Amino acid sequence: MFSITVRDHLMIAHSFRGEVFGPAQRLHGATFLVDATFRRAALDADNIVVDIGLATTELGTVVAALNYRNLDDEPDFAGINTSTEALAKVIADRLADRVHAGALGEGAREIAGITVTLHESHIAWASYERTL
Repeated sequence: MFSITVRDHLMIAHSFRGEVFGPAQRLHGATFLVDATFRRAALDADNIVVDIGLATTELGTVVAALNYRNLDDEPDFAGINTSTEALAKVIADRLADRVHAGALGEGAREIAGITVTLHESHIAWASYERTL
């Protein structure tokens, strides 16, 4: 399996519901380093997984829609805890939608999977992996 990874960053505010979250139940900020990995079994006709420039642009587009937002106020997140894991899934699903829409080029339609990893710090991160 071949893969490429592109990176961006994301700054959000949010709060959690549930005792397990302790003081994070209050509104707080989070900054994430966002890695999006695209995988496929065989390289395309240009001998690449996907155009890195297009992958970077599309990750930037997905991240920009969330950046500097209070996720508690966003309708897409109503009623859910926007944990790092849940947020990684949202970003992966939105990237998958961009692949299916052709935004990463026709060759990208053969991408087999996407993994999004959100790094909360140098010692903690969470990922979501999905097939296409």
